[in-house]
Amino acid sequence: MEEILSRLAICVERGKSDKASPFPPDMKDMDGAAELTQQLLQAGVSPDEILKKALMVGMNNIGEKFGRGEAYIPQLLIAAKAMNAAMVYLKPYFDKGEATHRGTVILGTVTGDLHDIGKNIVRMVLEGDGWKVIDLGTSVTTEKFLSSLQENPKAIVGMSALLTTTMVNMEKSVKTIKEQHPDIRIYIGGAPVTQGFSDKIGADGYFPDPHKFAKHLEKMLS
Repeated sequence: MEEILSRLAICVERGKSDKASPFPPDMKDMDGAAELTQQLLQAGVSPDEILKKALMVGMNNIGEKFGRGEAYIPQLLIAAKAMNAAMVYLKPYFDKGEATHRGTVILGTVTGDLHDIGKNIVRMVLEGDGWKVIDLGTSVTTEKFLSSLQENPKAIVGMSALLTTTMVNMEKSVKTIKEQHPDIRIYIGGAPVTQGFSDKIGADGYFPDPHKFAKHLEKMLS
């Protein structure tokens, strides 16, 4: 089983979703993430083991390459697609409570901002790292963040903004959420965002790299 787990990790890292996928060319006609996940489940390997020993390993590998400048956004996206192809078969076990997430992260692009590519990459990386992600989408109001927190009181909040004009809405949301939930951790990101801005508005941190954000959250649990 270890050999199949290793192959699954490679499929995720390189973006081989399933056997029919023509990408990457040197893996054409080979079993992909979908088939290998099914094989592991049929062999009695637990969903937790598949997640931790294969999917998270593959996403971690591509994330580290991205952080070193050896991989780019397209590679992250296809790796996430392969990871999602495997998660289709693991999701029922999470829904039934037979497998567990690290925790819950609520993500959203703030009010007035409709950009979501960066947020979507963060979501994919976090899901690949074993987190349950509640994606509220774009132009998310403070009220919507608060409503989601009522349903998920121990969640971590991640906010994104790509426009300098919408960063002010990020500031308003952070302030209001912190007033009502002072213990909730809020992290921010986006092209115009800086650590200085994070400090100014009272957020708990800023991460320009989704992989570094995932690593930070992992350290919080240890």
